[in-house]
Parts: sequence; C-alpha cells; structure tokens
Amino acid sequence: MYADLTANTRYLVDKSAYTHCEWAHRVDRRPLLRPRYVPWMMVQDWLDLRFSKLRLTGFKSFVDPTDLVIADGLTGVVGPNGCGKSNLLEALRWVMGENRPTAMRGGGMEDVIFAGAATRPARNFAEVSLHIDNSDRLAPAGFNDADALDIVRRITRDVGSAYKAAGKDVRARDVQMLFADASTGAHSPALVRQGQIAELINAKPKNRRRILEEAAGISGLYQRRHEAELKLKGAEQNLARVDDVIEQLAAQLAQLARQARQAARYREIGNELRQAEGQLLYRRWREADSARSAADDELRSRITAAAQAEAAVRGAAKSRQAAEDALPALREEDAIAAAVLQRLVVQRDALSDQEAQAAQTIETLTQRIAQLARDIDREGGLNRDAGETIERLEWEAGEIAKASEGHHDLLEAAAGAAREAGQVLQARESDQGDKTEDVARLAARHGSAQRLFEDSRKVELKSEAEAAKARDAVAMSQAALDKAGIDFDAAQIAVATAEATAQRADDTLIAAEEARAQTQSREADARAERSEAEGEMNALRAEAGALAKLVERDTAEGGQILDRLQVEQGFEKALGAAMADDLRAPEVEPDGPSGWAVLPPYHDVQRLPEGVTPLTLHVSVPDVLVRRMSQIGLCDPDDAARLQPLLQPGQRLVSTEGDLWRWDGFRAWAEDAPSAAALRLQQLNRLEELKQSLERATSRADGARQAHETLTARMAELTNADKQARHARREADRMVADAARALSRAEADRNLAEGRLESLGLAVTRHEEDAMAARARLAEAEAALTGLPDLETARAEIEDLRMTVEAARITMMSRRSAHDDLRRTGEARTKRAQEITKEVSGWKHRLENAEKRTAELVGRKTASEAELKAAEAAPSELAAKREALGQEISIADARKAEASNALSQAEGALRDTTLAEREAERLASEAREARAGSEARAEASRETVAYAAERIADDQQMTPNQLLTALNVVPDQMPAAGALEADVNRLKRQRDALGAVNLRAEEDAKEVQVEHDTLVSEKSDLEEAIKTLRSGISSLNREGRERLLTAFEQVNSNFSLLFTHLFGGGEASLVMVESDDPLEAGLEIMCQPPGKKLSTLSLLSGGEQTLTAMALIFAVFLANPAPICVLDEVDAPLDDANVTRFCDLLDEMCRRTDTRFLIITHHAVTMARMDRLFGVTMAEQGVSQLVSVDLKNAETLVA
Repeated sequence: MYADLTANTRYLVDKSAYTHCEWAHRVDRRPLLRPRYVPWMMVQDWLDLRFSKLRLTGFKSFVDPTDLVIADGLTGVVGPNGCGKSNLLEALRWVMGENRPTAMRGGGMEDVIFAGAATRPARNFAEVSLHIDNSDRLAPAGFNDADALDIVRRITRDVGSAYKAAGKDVRARDVQMLFADASTGAHSPALVRQGQIAELINAKPKNRRRILEEAAGISGLYQRRHEAELKLKGAEQNLARVDDVIEQLAAQLAQLARQARQAARYREIGNELRQAEGQLLYRRWREADSARSAADDELRSRITAAAQAEAAVRGAAKSRQAAEDALPALREEDAIAAAVLQRLVVQRDALSDQEAQAAQTIETLTQRIAQLARDIDREGGLNRDAGETIERLEWEAGEIAKASEGHHDLLEAAAGAAREAGQVLQARESDQGDKTEDVARLAARHGSAQRLFEDSRKVELKSEAEAAKARDAVAMSQAALDKAGIDFDAAQIAVATAEATAQRADDTLIAAEEARAQTQSREADARAERSEAEGEMNALRAEAGALAKLVERDTAEGGQILDRLQVEQGFEKALGAAMADDLRAPEVEPDGPSGWAVLPPYHDVQRLPEGVTPLTLHVSVPDVLVRRMSQIGLCDPDDAARLQPLLQPGQRLVSTEGDLWRWDGFRAWAEDAPSAAALRLQQLNRLEELKQSLERATSRADGARQAHETLTARMAELTNADKQARHARREADRMVADAARALSRAEADRNLAEGRLESLGLAVTRHEEDAMAARARLAEAEAALTGLPDLETARAEIEDLRMTVEAARITMMSRRSAHDDLRRTGEARTKRAQEITKEVSGWKHRLENAEKRTAELVGRKTASEAELKAAEAAPSELAAKREALGQEISIADARKAEASNALSQAEGALRDTTLAEREAERLASEAREARAGSEARAEASRETVAYAAERIADDQQMTPNQLLTALNVVPDQMPAAGALEADVNRLKRQRDALGAVNLRAEEDAKEVQVEHDTLVSEKSDLEEAIKTLRSGISSLNREGRERLLTAFEQVNSNFSLLFTHLFGGGEASLVMVESDDPLEAGLEIMCQPPGKKLSTLSLLSGGEQTLTAMALIFAVFLANPAPICVLDEVDAPLDDANVTRFCDLLDEMCRRTDTRFLIITHHAVTMARMDRLFGVTMAEQGVSQLVSVDLKNAETLVA
C-alpha cells in the first residue's frame, strides 16, 4: 500500500507536464510537443476552417431535419419573437461541446430534445451535425481523408451524449480541442448570445478579463493551474505520509524485536503449562472414578427406604376416604338451615325499607300542600294588576279616536294643492326643453360652419407649402438620378473586371491543386519508403545495441581468449562443445595467474582419424590455442560411434550441432548441456552481421530521407503556392462580391431615384389640386356662417325660462312636504290604536288563564291532603309485621347453629386423616427424592468420569492410562487437584500477562526492514516530483502573463480604432486595474465619445454603452479571428443611424477576414444589408421551420 504513494505521485507529475504542454499548444495553435495521449494535439494550424452547413434533427423546436447553410459574407436570420431563432445559436454551441444545461436554457441536458406539441409526439433523441469544408486538408491527421468533415453530436434520453467526427466515435474533449485549435468553440467570444452585451457592460473588471483570456488563448489556464496545484498538494501530502510511514516502520522494527523476545518466553511457559494441565486432567479423572463407586453404594440404600414409605402412604389414604364419605349429608342440612335463616333476614330488611319510604312520603306531601297554598295567593295578586292595566289602555284609545276626527279631509286638500303645483312645473319644464333644443341646434350649426371655415383655410395653406417642397424635391431627385446612373456604369465596369480576375484566379488554383496532388502522392510514397527504411534501421540498431551491451557485460576484466577467436557462422556450437568454459580463460604469462600459456608445438603430431575434418579449417585461433585446436576434429554424428575408438589421447570429435565425443569414451549431446561459450560465439557473429546490415540500412535510410526531404520541401512550396492561389481566389471572390454589392447598391439607388422622381411629380400635381379644392370649400363655409341667426339672443331667452321653472319647482316642493307631514301623523295614530287593541286583548286573555290556574291549584291541594291522611296510617301496620318476623328468625337461627356444629366435627376428623396422609406422602416423596438424588449423583459421577476421559482424549489425544505413562509420575505422589489448578492458573496468568504475542515477529521484522529501505529510497523520487510540479506551475504562470500582455496590447489597439470608427471620432482605451499581476487584474474600459469628457463605461448612455461593448467584442475578434461569428439581436438597443454604422462595420469585417457571419435580427436596416436571409416560422404551434432567400441571386434576377 505504501509503495503506491510514489507511483501515484509520478503519475501526477507526468499528467501535469502533459497538461502544460497541452495548454501551450492551445495558446500557440502549433504543437510545441507531441504527447501520445490526445490525438487532437497532433494537428497543424487550421485557422482557415470553413463551416458550410448546420443540420438540426429533434433539437428543441426543430423537430424535422432542418439545414442552415452558412456561406461567405453576411447571413441573416429573422422571424417573430419565440419562433426559435436563438435555438440555432444554441445548436451551434451544443455541437461544439457545450455541457452546461443553463447555457441551453434548460434544467437538464435532455431538455434539448423535442418535448412534443399538440400534434407532434415527443422525440427520444436530438442530433446536430456541423458540416466543415476540408478541401484544404487542414483537419487533424486522423480526420483529414475527405474534402468534408462532419462533427455530429447525438443525445438520447436516459443514455447521454455521443460525438462523432468523420464517422468515428470521439470524446467530448476531442471535439472541444478541435474547435479550440480553430479559435472557436462553445465559449468563443465570437458567439454573442442575447443579453451578452448587457452582461459585458454590467460585468465587474475581473469578469471582463475573460475576453482577454479568450483572445490570448489561455482561458483554460486557471483550471489547469488549479489542477496542477491540487496535484502538488497531493504530492506533498504523499511525501508527508511517506515520512510518517518511515517513522512508523522504524517504530515497528523496535516493536518486532520486543515481540520476538516475548515469543520465546511464550513458548517456555507453554511447555510448563501443558505438563501441569496433563497432571490436572489425570488427577480429576481419578477423583471422579472414586466418587462414582461411593455414589453406587448410596443408591442401593435409598431404593429400600423409598419402598417402605410407599406402603405407609397407602394406609393413610384409606382412613381419609372414610371421613370424606360422612361429610355430604351434614353439609346438606347445614345449607337448608342457612337458606331458611337468610330468607327471613331478607324479609326483615324489606320491612325496614317500607317504613323509611312511608316516612319520606309523609314529608313530601306536607311540603307540597304548603307550596300550593303560596301559589294560590300569588295568582290572586296578578289578577288585580291585569284589571288596572286594561282600564288605562282603554282610556288612551279613546283619546286617539277624538284626535283623528277631520284628518281625512285635511289630507285630501293637501294632496290636491300638491298635484296642481306639479302640473304647473311640468308645463314650465316642457317649454324650457323645447327652447333648449332649438338653441343647441343653432349652436351646432354655428360650430360646424366655423370649423369648416378654419379647416379649409389650413388645408389651403398646407397644400400650397407641400406643393412648393415637392417641386424642390423634384429638382434634387433629378440630380440624384443623374449621379446614380454614373455610379451604375462604373459598378458594371468593376463587376466585369472582378469576374475576369476571378476567372484567372480559378485557372491558377486548378493548376496549383493538380501540381500539389501529384507531389503529395509522390511525397506519400517517399514518406512510406523512408518510414520503412528508418524502421528497419532502428530495429537493427536496437538489436545491435542490445547485443553489444550483452556481449560487453559478459566480457571479463582480464580479457577472454574467446574474444580473440573468429569462427565461421554455423560452427559456434562445435567450438563451444570442444572448448566449453576453457574459452573464458585469458592468455597469461608463464609465471602469471590461471589461464592459457603459450607452449611450443608437439614434436610428434597426432593425426586425427581418417574421415575427420580439423576444426581449425573453420576457426581462426591465436598461437596459444594451436596445441588444443589441433586435436579437435569435425565429423558427422552418424560416423561418430565408428570414429570415437580411433581417437588418440587428448583428441575430441564434435558436430556442428554441438555434440562431443572424447578419446576416453565420454560422450555429451548438445541438448543435455548447451555451452555458454557457444552462445557467446553466436552472439559475436550475430553482432558482426548486424553491424554490416546496419550500415546498409543506414545508407538506404539516408537516401530515402534525402528524397523525402526534397519532396517535402517541394510539397511545402506547392502548398504555399496553393494557399496563395486560394488566397488570390478568395480575394477575387471578395472583389466580385464587393463589386456585385456596389452594383446592387448603385442599381438600387438609381431605381430608388427614378421612383422617387416619379412619385414627387405626382405629389406636386396632387398638392396643387388639393389647394384649389380647399379654396372653394373656404368660400362656401364663409357664406354659410354669415346666413345663420344670432346665437346670444337665443341663449338669453333660455335663461329667463330657467328662472321660471325654478320658482314653480320650489312651490311644488313646499306643498308636497305639507301633504307628507299630515299623512305621517295619521299613520302614527293608526299604528298606536292597533297596538293598544293588541295589548288589551293580551291582558284579558291572561286574566282568564289566571282564574283557571287558581282553580287547578285548589284541586291539587285537596288531593294532596287526602294522600297525606292515608300515608300517616301505614307505620303502625309495618310494626306488627316486624314483631312476628322476629320470632321466626330466632327459631331458624337455633337450627343453623346445631347443623354447623355437626359439620365442624366431621370436617375436623377429615383434616386429621388428611394431615396424616400428607405426612406419609411427604416422607415417601423425600425417600423418592433421595433415591433420585442418588441416581443423579451416580449418573453424574459416571458422566464426570466419561467427561474427564473425553477431556483427556480431546486435549492429549490418549487414554488416562496412556496419559499417566506419558507424564512419567506416580499417581499417589501427584499434588492435589487444587495445587495443580493453581499452577495452571498461575502459568495462564503469566502467559496472558505477555499480551498478544506475534509468533512470526522475526519474519515480520525482515519484511518490514525491506519495506523501510524501499520507502527511504523512494522518498527522494517524491521530492524530485514535487520540484518538477512547482517548476511546471511557475512555467504556466510565466507563459500566461506573457501571452495575456501581448493580447492586451493587440486588443487595446484594435479597440481604439473600432471605437473611433463607430463613433466618428473620440478615443477609448483598456486599462488593467485592481492588481499588478495581469493574471489577477481586472479590465476597465475608459472611453471619450466626441464632445464628451473621459469616463468609464458605466457613465455612458445606453446606446453608447452598446456601441462601446460591440467595439470591444470586435477588437477581441480581430485579435483572434474565428471561422464563424454569430450575433443574436445585438442591434436591438441601437437607433437607425447606429445600426447603419454597425452594418458598415460588419461589411468591413467581411473584407478584412474570412469569417462567415450569422446575424439574428429584427431590424429592417440590418435585414437590407444581408447577403442572404433565413426566416424562422412557427406555423405549427411549438414546431419551427426554416425558409431562405438569397438576396444576391434575387438582385441578379431583378437586374
């Protein structure tokens, strides 16, 4: 586990170095290094990337397959709000690798899949593909085989996203790096979404710095630096952990030494404990066997005593049964006497209850009679009060009747006066209404005539002024038409010139492409040949190097005689079998160490047998080996058995396979003991052969390299020429496009001037006719106004009538008020008379009810007095019944006492016999228990003996007698079981006191020592890794600062020029604030529009802020041009004049860069300046469709 720390740290260091290389590549857009991890890094600069088409299928509201063609120049996208225009920008960002759901305006990434509409079901997947023109072959190496490159992203519900490039599955990271190398991507500043201008305006300075990072290509610096710092922190933590582990291992080594000593003591105590436990087991077995014999004797005596006790129990049971038979008759008599006595007692208790009830009844009736007497008195008083109230109400009714006499006549007279006044008022109001209508009609006629007069005068003046302006505009339009005709002729000439230039550029490009294709084919063949030659050369060099190292390693310090031999190929095994390890000895002086010494030749040469070839014919040897080699022959293995007996002393025969036959009869086969010398000889021969082959391969590789380099240089020249031709072609196309746009504008200006001139002529005629008609209407209105009556006289007559009507209204109101007062007084008297009649009726009814109530109370009192008299006679009758019942109770009580005494005596006899029986049973039970106890003890003793024997068998694997023999002690001389148990416990305590004992302490100590040494050696590797990480972080920061400052200067220069261009003057600049470190500083925008003082961006007006933000975005864009620029409704806050400047800036960008612009807009001026328009419609609710119009082709058709 500890060894993994250094491995992890090495991985972090390698990954950090790779990350630094990858970031540096993104910044430079050229591969500083070529790491093997990411194939996208192995690309060349392909900034001329051209997007040609975007296809959407099931993406958001584009449910049907939809193609958005992205061509050169300006492409506009228009449509009503909510129709799905912004979905095109989001689809482009999504296919480039955007992975944030919020950037797609959704809660999850699956929200981009079409969710269904009223007439369309939901889709299960969404797919967006981006078609890229790769005719220049500038795509990465793995995807550069075709003229077109398709990047496809597909998302499926519950599965996730998948990417493809040129039909191959790739990672999201690969797609993101592909577009990053082309200066674009999902987060490119050239993709401006809705609200991004406002975000840039309101952003804090540090947030604005991100656009500089995008321009410098270091947007991923902070993430990569953070990752490197995390890896550094992890490496430092690993180093700390290694230090801790080393300290732990050192402590563990000391602990293991102590554990080894404890293990020795543990083994010693274990031996003593096994001896003591054996003696204790035998001692306990012997004691258990003695206890078993005593238990058997006791059991026999207990069985006899139990039989005698059982006989006594049977006699006692017979006596108890006789006493029980006499009890039932006595118990029946006692129950009868008790029942009679109980019945009489119940009757006596019932008489007591009746006496109490009678007393209660008497008391209740007495109280009721008193209450009835009080109620009768109260009813009499109420009757007297009712009579007095009736008399008072009848007097009041009489007074009301007197006051009501003559009231009807007065009421009729008042009503007649009120009606008369109302009729007079109605007549006066009718006269006033008629007169008012007449005056109103007269006033309306006066007003109409006056308005007609004034309107006619205004129309006359306005028509005369408009006619004068139209005549002036006719003159100006005629001049503009003449100028437009001249511009149109010049534009036609420019178009012809540009088309001729484009045709020449086409011819040049075709020729360059053909030459480049031929050279490319030859270069590919040369590259393959060079690769093959270099591969063969490298393989030979690697094999020769490895073999040379092996040969050098096996060379002895003093030199080997083997190194001085030259053996023909195929005879190495033969020489190795003949000489064996003697070849490894060096050549020495006569008085030197062990080795080969030079001796003179033999005086008498021993010749080899007939048919044997001397080995010296195939081996060149030094003089020191002449004697030995002259006695070695080469033969065929089939003839060896015949030739071996013919050998002289010292002679040997060998075969080419390495078989050996000696003169003394020894024989060795090659497969039994292969010779190391033979192997070394083969290696030396192989090394020499490899050196010769390497020279030939090197020569061939040099020739192939020179040929390939020549073709590569030619290919570079042709590629440069092809680029220049393509550039010239693009320039010619741009000239054609510019000339066509100029021609279109000139033709449009001419047509506009002609139309304007014609419309202005019609306008002059129309305004003159309007003026003449207005003068005629003015004369008619003046005559009508003079012939009307006087309006003021009519208004004075209406005022007099109004005063008369007011006087009649006041008279009518006073008479109606008097009539209402009389009516209310009469109604009040009538209402009171009705109330008095109702009250009198109520009091009379109450008086009649009171008399009935009094009669009823008197009757109830009489009945209660009769009941009281009857109740007072009941107590004397109940007393007589109580006396007779007392005598009967005394007789029954005596009978009950006699029966109880007889029953008590019989029960006493039964108890005595029962006690005797129980005593006998107790004695028998004790005898049985004693017998059972003896049986249990006997059984327990036998089990104890068996358990002790079993314990001996389990612990010692032997019988008790065998254990006694093994212990080698006399049984009678053994200590007592207690003493033995004390020894065992003492030894166990000593063993337990040692604690946990590691019996493998010595082996563990060796393993820990090896691990400790390994970690100490690897600690230096960790320290070196940390140093490398820190160096990488410093390099990241230094490189980032340099590139950020370079980008800042370029963007600041572009921003100043664009600001001046958009505002028609003024000045602006970018300033680093809040920190001296460019990587931590913020970006502040200082600007001064024409005629204003220098200020920050936040102090400008809304339109000025928008133009300034656009200038900054396009400044970043010029510093790092992208293949495509998408602007989503950025012209919304601008007025017409600023929109025109914005469109002029777009035209300038089209001329200065190869970027294709996609503009989403609602503004008519912007639409008019587009080269082509795409319309997004939503004819079906929730489903977007795309239609297109090519304005250039339309202008051509119109022309």
